[in-house]
Amino acid sequence: MSKWQEKTKRPVLPIYMAALVWPVGALLLPPYRLSNLLILAGLSLIAYAVGTKLCPTRVVRTLIPYATGSEDVDAMLNGIAANLDALHKLNEAIPDPQLSAAMERMEKAGRSIAAVVEKAPDKARAIDRFARYYLPETVKLMGTYAALEQNGVKGENAAQIESELRRNAATTATAFENQLDALYSAEAMDISTDIEVLDSILKSQNLAK
Repeated sequence: MSKWQEKTKRPVLPIYMAALVWPVGALLLPPYRLSNLLILAGLSLIAYAVGTKLCPTRVVRTLIPYATGSEDVDAMLNGIAANLDALHKLNEAIPDPQLSAAMERMEKAGRSIAAVVEKAPDKARAIDRFARYYLPETVKLMGTYAALEQNGVKGENAAQIESELRRNAATTATAFENQLDALYSAEAMDISTDIEVLDSILKSQNLAK
């Protein structure tokens, strides 16, 4: 799913219930007696446990906006994240294991692409078509497939659509992975050049053969 931050949120109801035991219980059990204090403490713990069951601890997910320093790049990355989230939800709704595996590859490659561009915003131009067309169109097509499955649509046309989507899913996943690989082409060239320079220096100093 997108850049999400997860925080554990504890409910306040158990605390309120435990605290309420003391003033209410004090009306029936005077707290100046040790035995009554122990009883009230026990009832308070029970109230807290009941409140915890009624309102269990929740995990709150907060979307963290991108901050690359470029509004256009941030908007692009947020769009990619939203489409990948949609693709993930569609994948959960699609029972076909072959198609699901291809969609997992798409999502993994897409997340990695976003991560690369976040660290190097100058690469955003290289994925413009991926972000604006390929990914949204893929989500749209997978949405069509999911709708056909959920609505139980049968017939020659529906079967043809489903067959074509299944057949092209692996190809689309490979295209996403190739897009990711292309982002590393410049680094590969730089590393190759650096290696050649280092090798030449070592040889010039008789440190390498």
